[in-house]
Amino acid sequence: MRIPARYSPIFFGALLSAIMVAVVSAFVLATTRGLQGDFLAQWMKSCATTWPVAFPAVTLIAPWVRHAVARITA
Repeated sequence: MRIPARYSPIFFGALLSAIMVAVVSAFVLATTRGLQGDFLAQWMKSCATTWPVAFPAVTLIAPWVRHAVARITA
């Protein structure tokens, strides 16, 4: 099963934001609270509350970033 190409910007934003939220929230939780017994639950809660902000942000900002990079690079 393949996703139609017209949905690739949305899929890109969803996947990139999910990965970034998972990595950054795990890092922040580990450095601020340590790897305590409830780390996994706190991490899941952090991901669930921040991904709805990250997804639209990445989806809306990615075209601008691509354009800026294209202008800066040869």
